[in-house]
Amino acid sequence: MSYYLKRKKYKLIFFLLLLILLLAVLGTTTVGIANISTDRVLGIIFTRIFAKIPGLAGLIGETNINLEDTSAIIVWQLRLPRVILAALVGALLASVGACFQGLFRNPMADPYVLGISNGAGAGATVAIVLGLGGMARGAAWVSFLAFGGAMVTTLAVYAIANVRGRLPIINLLLAGIAVGFFASALVTILMVLNKESTERIIKWLMGSVSAADWEQVALVAPVTIAGWFVLYLFARDLNACQAGEETALSLGVKVESVKKLLLGVCALLIAVCVSVSGIIGFVGLVVPHAARILVGPDQRGLLPFSAVGGALFLIVCDTLARSLIPPMELPVGAVTSLFGAPYFCLLLIKAKKKVS
Repeated sequence: MSYYLKRKKYKLIFFLLLLILLLAVLGTTTVGIANISTDRVLGIIFTRIFAKIPGLAGLIGETNINLEDTSAIIVWQLRLPRVILAALVGALLASVGACFQGLFRNPMADPYVLGISNGAGAGATVAIVLGLGGMARGAAWVSFLAFGGAMVTTLAVYAIANVRGRLPIINLLLAGIAVGFFASALVTILMVLNKESTERIIKWLMGSVSAADWEQVALVAPVTIAGWFVLYLFARDLNACQAGEETALSLGVKVESVKKLLLGVCALLIAVCVSVSGIIGFVGLVVPHAARILVGPDQRGLLPFSAVGGALFLIVCDTLARSLIPPMELPVGAVTSLFGAPYFCLLLIKAKKKVS
């Protein structure tokens, strides 16, 4: 198959995935304890959008949609921001996973390989233990300290791994493991000393987007778009790095500069994700693998497919988390692990067969 035909085929598949993603956003917004039809969900969304744009409210004419109605509040204030936040977090985690796997030349790498999630978990745990989670703006405080913990961890890993301005991959991985274990130990100690907060800490550590609102969406959306475009701008450099640092240098890639920039961007993206959703595993590990099977290792195709795949995967998992055993709700991180762990085991078995 020629390059042109191959590219055309991938574009078609990508647009189909985008369509499926949009349908998933709409479809999962109807799912919940309250039975709300697709037509009503569409009506609520369009009425809300047009009503907020000056001069356009008259385009849809008179509607029977009461925006103060219970169903309208459920859709607009609870379900829709949750679905959109899940999509944004999933897209970010999968994109960072694809970037790390190319940068580290390691298919086992994921967004949390540098211990950043553990640092965020430690920050959130401190906020919960201090009682900040019970305040009026408690969720904001937990997110803020989680973000701070993630960034402190990133700086610590960078300082430990840095060798005269260079960042050897092995140093980064080992520093991430060490700092991550230290942060995990801190979380464990705080949980033992504050047993009354254990349940809330565990729920946060297992990941959830149940507290989603439009403020969080407004924070994460521009970060997702800007961060993804930065990663995509360096897709060719990532392709060169996948072939080895010496090869990349021979191709004119400033490996150390690219490495530092991408690590900084990825650390920021992970910190933002974890601060609003807690720790959600396997999205950044499994989704890039699935995308790689579909489009190959070229980051120019892998990053877009990973982003859409990650968004779709987390939307489905979060919908299952809130609808499998109503009125109880499972942590979405547990659901992603239920899907991700068997899939990853299957990948390992296939790799083992190739070696043997």
